[in-house]
Amino acid sequence: MLSADKKRFFYRMGNGGFSLVAVIMGILILIALGFLALSVTTTDLQITNRIIGEKKAMIAAEAGIHVLTKSFSPDNITEISGSVDPTNDPASIYHISEAVRPTGANVPVYMPLKGYSIAGGQEWGQKLYETTVTGENTNYGSSVQIDVGFGYFDGGGIMYR
Repeated sequence: MLSADKKRFFYRMGNGGFSLVAVIMGILILIALGFLALSVTTTDLQITNRIIGEKKAMIAAEAGIHVLTKSFSPDNITEISGSVDPTNDPASIYHISEAVRPTGANVPVYMPLKGYSIAGGQEWGQKLYETTVTGENTNYGSSVQIDVGFGYFDGGGIMYR
């Protein structure tokens, strides 16, 4: 039979063992919550970086479309590349592929201009072209590709029947 002092000693040890297990479980729960918070924060940062990169790539593609509409000439339909802002954002660039005339059985050769019909069934129209404008941002590894179809009218007496 155990004396009263030994019973108190084992009684305290039993409580101490339970306390140790409870403290270890609490620490493990706090560590798990820390890893969860770190994971959520890291994922949010990755999503934010991807969205910023895609927006910068879209801005570059829109700048390429602006350059295309401003400087297109059927006499010079080569590929064009450039930077949106070489000084402040040299990583955002656009690339305009060579413009071609559309082909196919049901593809029109020109687009008539409304209200510009001439007596005898003649119409004024725009020659149709197709190209692809790609905007990218090399800092974020983002790329956006836009297929563009447009009409060109030079006003130099082009008439279609």
